[in-house]
Amino acid sequence: MAFAQTPPTTTPTTTTPTTAETSPAEQGWLDRLLAKLGAADKVDVSHGMDWGVMPGPFYNPEMGFGIGAAAVGLYKTRDALPTTQLSTLTLHGFGTTTGAFGIGVDNTTFFTDDSFRFVITGAVVNMPTQYWGIGYDRASNDDNREKYTKRSAFVRPTFLWRLWPSAYGGFGVDAHFDSAVNRDKGDASAFVTDPVGPYVRSIGLSANFSYDTRDFIPNPYKGQALSLTTTVYRRAFGSSTSFESLEWAYDHYTKFRQRDVLAFDVYGKFSWGDVPWSMMPTFGDGKHMRGYFLGQYRDRNMLTAQVEYRMHLVGRHGVVAWVGAGAIAERPGDLASAHWLPNGGVGYRFEFKPRVNVRFDVGFGRQTRGVYFQINEAF
Repeated sequence: MAFAQTPPTTTPTTTTPTTAETSPAEQGWLDRLLAKLGAADKVDVSHGMDWGVMPGPFYNPEMGFGIGAAAVGLYKTRDALPTTQLSTLTLHGFGTTTGAFGIGVDNTTFFTDDSFRFVITGAVVNMPTQYWGIGYDRASNDDNREKYTKRSAFVRPTFLWRLWPSAYGGFGVDAHFDSAVNRDKGDASAFVTDPVGPYVRSIGLSANFSYDTRDFIPNPYKGQALSLTTTVYRRAFGSSTSFESLEWAYDHYTKFRQRDVLAFDVYGKFSWGDVPWSMMPTFGDGKHMRGYFLGQYRDRNMLTAQVEYRMHLVGRHGVVAWVGAGAIAERPGDLASAHWLPNGGVGYRFEFKPRVNVRFDVGFGRQTRGVYFQINEAF
């Protein structure tokens, strides 16, 4: 379970509610409960951080059934201008029936007139899961599957400066620590014979660029976004191996009616050098190829595409449906002729705070499915 938390490029109103206000006596039990959790129909940061807490169930192929919760805080720095977008802080955690658990944080802070941004994400996870190896052929043969427990921690701070209107550039640090323990195949495990082994450190420096015209990043109605991140990992930084990666995404949003949206996403991640098993792109992360077992399909390079229609029903409620496809390959040039796997699904949306949705997605792939509980849209 992952909570994608990204800041808005415009600030939702702090005074005008998005749903009809009612007195406590007129509210139902659900409205009173949501009010206690902080799910107000307006944002008020005049006295500091505006908090809200949302728990919820989920199921996905790699972790089974679980309960997750997120505390979402919206705020502004003291030097922020009235027109500067809201800064965001999300604290999240989960536990599942398989014994998986994790905690994480996502924070984006906007300073002054949004000429400088600071973004940091991090998490610690303990998750019983499975490993097929690297490449499509190994992932397609269940004889290669082995059980193990993934223990990982990562932190990723990023500093961004405005280059010109809607465009930002900057640098960051990416540090991952991964281990595969409790391997059920013992000395015959693929992790033992892997050149890197079952314990991996990946520490790198990144260069970042983004061009973004979305009206509100957590839940865009219109606009487009292009992001590029290239990261260099080196033994000199403390990494187990030396390698490079290029991650990019292009999103486009078209508004229909008052609050319906047609969203399009293309995502790619390409890697070179001695890439460890823990840092290869994979399907099923809750954003791309939802419904696939996280980590089953992994390789040096990945390309996915999806289109999603988001329909507002009434009040806080909405639904979505999407279709997509994705492929993995050892070399970028092999992606065009690779085995492309289908993806699709439906979801329910609840507006926890103005323009901030809780989503329940049911994703389907080839002989697989998963249910996700997360904050904000997948893209």
